[in-house]
Amino acid sequence: MRLPATLRAIRPQQWVKNVFVLAAVAFARADTSVSHDAEFGDVLRSLYAFAAFCIGASAIYLVNDVLDVESDRAHPTKRDRPIAAGEVGAPLALAMSAGCVAASLALAWLADATVLAITAGYILLNFSYSVRLKHVVLVDVFCIATGFLLRVQAGAFAAHAEVSHWLLLCTFFLALFLALCKRRAEIDLLGDERGSHRANLMQYTSGFLDQMVTALAACTIVCYTMYTVSDETATKFGSRNLIYTVPFVVFGLARYLLLVSQQKAGGSPTRVLLGGDAIFVVNALLWVAATGLVVYG
Repeated sequence: MRLPATLRAIRPQQWVKNVFVLAAVAFARADTSVSHDAEFGDVLRSLYAFAAFCIGASAIYLVNDVLDVESDRAHPTKRDRPIAAGEVGAPLALAMSAGCVAASLALAWLADATVLAITAGYILLNFSYSVRLKHVVLVDVFCIATGFLLRVQAGAFAAHAEVSHWLLLCTFFLALFLALCKRRAEIDLLGDERGSHRANLMQYTSGFLDQMVTALAACTIVCYTMYTVSDETATKFGSRNLIYTVPFVVFGLARYLLLVSQQKAGGSPTRVLLGGDAIFVVNALLWVAATGLVVYG
């Protein structure tokens, strides 16, 4: 069943990206001295933060689609978005965006005062991205990667948990990897016409992007591996067995690179994760199961 246009306009399928907010509470194994009430409070605040980032992201999607309405109408796939297709008018979209901002900040305040500040910074960063920064080569993808770091940090403050520096670096490199894969997919889809959709796409070349995504995949693997073998991680989980989850990460990145290079599937990481490729999804679920076994088993 097709969702109403107003609901499709806020892109709820993209909310899966905000699971990074829950990384801190998922990896923060409960201390035996902490009461169950305190643990429940950490989880509840993390869920507030997760919801805040979901609604905040939707606010930005609405503004972005209003600003890009003309170029989206000339795009092979983006022209089907509700605003570009004329199903949702610009005034309504902007009113919805304002409401989403207010709801996002209210939810963030319920989580923690610091989470509120981080959420406000995230919204401001992405508003700047939509208005100007997405048109500046490399700055655009670094803005996207910074947004993921803010998600993880917000989740850490909400859960009153510390996040390993290795995990933060892994998050940053992974986000850059996915953002540049998306640029690679846009070049494959639009070809020589990409400059008419966004001028800075002409400054990206296939060779440069292929080199960068390969290097970033390697950085992601190294940082995740260092996280699994660090003394801090072993002490925290009481086990060194997290290293056995590394093959799932390597396979997942390799599979995604294969999809980008052979099937031009890098344009939507969310679609791949939500079932666009069964092998990728099964591998991701196996990683979740193996990680859960080490952390909570």
